[in-house]
Amino acid sequence: MADDEGYRVPEVCKVVGISYRQLDYWARTELVRPSIRDAGGSGTQRLYSFEDLLQLRVVKTLLDTGISLQQIRKAIEYLKESKRQPQSVTLMSDGNRIYAPESPDAVIDLISRGQGVFAIALDKVRDDLSNSLAKGAGQAARAGRPSRLARAGGA
Repeated sequence: MADDEGYRVPEVCKVVGISYRQLDYWARTELVRPSIRDAGGSGTQRLYSFEDLLQLRVVKTLLDTGISLQQIRKAIEYLKESKRQPQSVTLMSDGNRIYAPESPDAVIDLISRGQGVFAIALDKVRDDLSNSLAKGAGQAARAGRPSRLARAGGA
């Protein structure tokens, strides 16, 4: 079915890899509701957009990694409140928590309502350490004494 018309429930279940009962439950509990047309009683079909399918696939993927639906629900609520576009977010998980990088140095714990988590780039730490040691060796040489690195046989 064309994207501008939406996707019906049977196709959504097949594409996402979930059962009708899961999809129905997620819609009724407002985890992921169809944005084109919700069920309006007996005989009406829910219609899902491509973005809805994207959210459903993410939920399914997180469930498959062992994260509970309760944790996934918290993460999705945080993302909705933050008004971030789903396609602009990279999610990470350790199997218990769900994280999203905010910058190269900051990661947000989505389950803890945006609690910051430190990200440490080890190559940057290594470079900073090397620079600090090189400065120390330079200062020691200017003072006329061997640096700790030189005394240890490293320079």
